[in-house]
Amino acid sequence: MEAIEAAAISQARSGDPEGFRVLVELHSRAVFRLAYRMTGNEQDAEDTVQETFLRAWRQLRRFDGRSRFGTWLHAITANCAVDLLRRRSRQQKAEEAVEPSQLAAQAAASPSPEREAISRQAGRRVTAALSSLSPAERAAFLLRHFEGVSIEEISKLVGGNNGAVRHRVFRAVQKLRRALEPAMSVTP
Repeated sequence: MEAIEAAAISQARSGDPEGFRVLVELHSRAVFRLAYRMTGNEQDAEDTVQETFLRAWRQLRRFDGRSRFGTWLHAITANCAVDLLRRRSRQQKAEEAVEPSQLAAQAAASPSPEREAISRQAGRRVTAALSSLSPAERAAFLLRHFEGVSIEEISKLVGGNNGAVRHRVFRAVQKLRRALEPAMSVTP
């Protein structure tokens, strides 16, 4: 994939949309996953994906190859999602908690109705807890723990130093623990 990706980047940089189409096909699924985790709903995630690839196309010449192309796209995705969330919070103070897709649905091949209800409830709690984080904390947490991006790469991508990124991730984990702790002590 790296050879295909490198060829597509070179082709896209020369202005050929076909090269960029290949990059979109290679990375759209991962970009959508991150966008969905950050925004909490499918429509906002789709809007974020579109904005991500639009910005990537416009800024393709800025990609210098110091990080992987996918990592660079994740940074753009996180920034687009944070921008969308900030706009939303200005427009409406109360956000609806939206159930994340398949958060706990992989627990069993055909879960019982009781298990499905528990999974939906857990998903709503996780979504609500994630939405309680600041956009910067959410981005740092999701990039680190869901996408596996290193602290050093996150600090390069979103700006700031390693200590600030570590602190954002730490604060996010602490807030999530406090928010989810009551649910963890209850046994179904």
